Amino acid sequence: MGCKSANTQVPPVGDPYADLPQPSAAGTCNSTSGSTLQPGTYCGGMTLAGTKTLAPGLYVVPGGNFKINTNANIAGSGVTIYLTGGARVSMNGNATVKLSAPTSGTYAGILFFGDRSDSGATKNNFNGTASSQLTGAIYFASQTIQFLGNFSGADGCTQVVGLTVEWSGNANVAKDCSKYGMRDIPAVQVVRLVE
Repeated sequence: MGCKSANTQVPPVGDPYADLPQPSAAGTCNSTSGSTLQPGTYCGGMTLAGTKTLAPGLYVVPGGNFKINTNANIAGSGVTIYLTGGARVSMNGNATVKLSAPTSGTYAGILFFGDRSDSGATKNNFNGTASSQLTGAIYFASQTIQFLGNFSGADGCTQVVGLTVEWSGNANVAKDCSKYGMRDIPAVQVVRLVE
């Protein structure tokens, strides 16, 4: 069901992933060299250029940034990227990015997970082309998200959950994405008292 017009001044929706445990930032430091990256900890950030494939699993970025450079071609399925220690996302609009979250397990449906204790004015910037796909939840409960461009996930399954969300572009967003492991986010919460 579509909306005839934008709904404004609506109350905030509760955090649909509030019960999800935050991943640990421990582990040895991995390198971003090579064409296929493995899950693990990437100390000082992940700057991705050229063609890279992320193998399925949990990627921890404890500081620095998760940055995708101009003209990069980045792909991976079954991926969760956890950012902590002030790490932010910076995705260039001229890159092609096709990432999807795991569909089962603890982090089912979670593509990006920002540490809830990280906050501040710095924005997580998701800037994509029509050929890019981010399938899963972009979850930064205590941070700002800038979602720019005409792209979304497979079947419109991209969820954007943030303290503040700035949206620009023509992305299609689906409501029921349970087949991709995502939780339902109610569009409006209404509380009524009845006798």
